[in-house]
Formats: sequence, structure tokens, C-alpha cells
Amino acid sequence: MNGLQVAVLLPCYNEAATIASVVRGFKTALPYARIYVYDNNSTDGTALAAMLAGADVRRERRQGKGHVVRRMFADIEADLYLMADGDGTYAPDDAEELIRTLLTERADMVVGTRRGVHDDAGRQGHAAGNRLFNLLYRRLFGTDFTDIFSGYRAFTRRYVKSFPAVSTGFEIETEMSVHAFRLKLPVSELELDYGRRPEGSFSKLSTFRDGARILSMFAMLMKETRPFAFFGLVAAGLCASGIALSIPVLTEYVATGLVPRMPTWMLSLALVSLSAVALTAGIILDSVARGRNEMLRLAYLSQPQAASMQSPALAVTPKAFDETETRAA
Repeated sequence: MNGLQVAVLLPCYNEAATIASVVRGFKTALPYARIYVYDNNSTDGTALAAMLAGADVRRERRQGKGHVVRRMFADIEADLYLMADGDGTYAPDDAEELIRTLLTERADMVVGTRRGVHDDAGRQGHAAGNRLFNLLYRRLFGTDFTDIFSGYRAFTRRYVKSFPAVSTGFEIETEMSVHAFRLKLPVSELELDYGRRPEGSFSKLSTFRDGARILSMFAMLMKETRPFAFFGLVAAGLCASGIALSIPVLTEYVATGLVPRMPTWMLSLALVSLSAVALTAGIILDSVARGRNEMLRLAYLSQPQAASMQSPALAVTPKAFDETETRAA
């Protein structure tokens, strides 16, 4: 890795049944990397199992994967980052391929898309939610990603240190994808096998609760990143409602010259007025969003790029070059 510092980040909550084997797997697959396990108030001995397996164990007491990711990205200093789950569903043997893709593609994020995730989701609600939200993402934010909920990702330092991480729970993966869309960052995908949880390990996902939180995150991110489109939809809905209410009143007025349904007429006028306000807010906030994107872009560019990212094909050390010349002579 030519001196690159690689950090493996494993957010965990009650994964004592799997975390030791996951840590040992990453130590074997990436012997040059440092393994960090962030324990999120586990009650089953996850932290002890990870420590005995050789990981650097730290704690985040605010409950939720988003809080853990924000803490990891803020605390850990490295050139390249690899994030996975501690439940054993992602193969450590694929880690080197993710990092190689990150370097050769000169990307800022590589997502390990899950092969067969709809078949192995465990519950039909999870599989349907995966399809629905991935389709919604592509409609709203572009076609860069086909699996926005994958937890197996590789990042550059530039990405990690410019990522604001405002989410609190499992919707953090959605925010990661939207951050790349927002700054138009180079990204890539790599299709990988997705395993099942072993016996004694249980999913922390709730189909309806987490689905509602992800849906609200979509709305919030659209409002923040595409305010003109968001408030334009709101304005269109209000205007359509106002016009629909006004049609019977106007029809009666043309026929009789009277407006007996005055409250309905006033409500329709109020809705049309609110639509104009929403459209104006969208125009103003669109300019604000562009300014925020520029600030995020500057924060991204302020981070130094790893030497091997600048020229991965020629990233050799002077010592290695001298040895090559000696052997050639």
C-alpha cells in the first residue's frame, strides 16, 4: 500500500456472536490496516470480544448508527477508510478488492453492492423496502448507485472529512450517497456476495420504523439539496388544490352572478397565495443551497489527496525504484 494508512471501521451493537470472527477476518485480509470497533451501548459483551480479537475498541453512547459513523469519521485519522458491519454478512476477503477499486478508479467512495440481497433479506418487508427506496433514490438523486443501503464501503480521506453526517440511525447510508451526489464526487460500485447472519445473531432493523425514518430522510435531503424541486412540488400541490376548490365557485358565479360559498372561495385564494410563497421560498433556498454546496466542495478540496491516489500506476517509493534499477543493471 506504499505507506498508506488504512482504517477498518466497524460500528457494532450487540454483535458478540460475530464480531470476533469479523475482526480476525479483516486482520487476515488487510494485515496493514488498523481495525476499529465502535461499540454502541452493547449489553452482550461485544466490546470484550472485539478487544480479545485484537481490535481497537471505542465507545459511542448516543444510540444509533448515524451517531457512531459521525464519531468514527471525526476521530479516526487515515488515508483510506473501509466501513463494514459487525454481523458477519460482509466477507472480509472482499476488502482488498474494494480498496483496489478505490485506488484504480480514483474514486472517493466505492460501494460494495449486495448480490442477492432481495433473496436473503430475511423478511419480505425488507426486500420490498430495498427495491422501493433504491428506485426512489434514482428518481430523485440520479443513477450513480443501485444499492444505497449497503454498509460495505471504502472511502478516501477527502470524502470522510467533508461528510457532515447529520443522520442518527440506519438512514446514514442514504445520506452518504446523497453527499456524493451533492458534490458530484467520483464514485464506483463493486458487486459482492452478501451472507446471512449466523445462528444467534439478530437484525436490529425494524421494517416500518426504520422505513419511516428513511422516507423522512429522503424528504429532508431533497429539501436541503434540491430545494427548488421540493418547494416546486409543494407549490404545484397547493395551487392545484386551490384551483380545484375554486372551479365550482366560479361556475356558480358565471351562472348566477353570486358567490354563496364565500369560505370555499377564500380558502382557494389562500391556497393559491401559499403556492406562490412556496415557489418563492424554493427560488431563494436554491441559491442558498448552491452556496452551501460550494462551501462543502471547498472543505472537500482542502483535504490532501493520498499520493497513490494521484498516480496509482506510478506510486513507487524511491527505495523500490533504486532496487528495480539495481536488478536491471
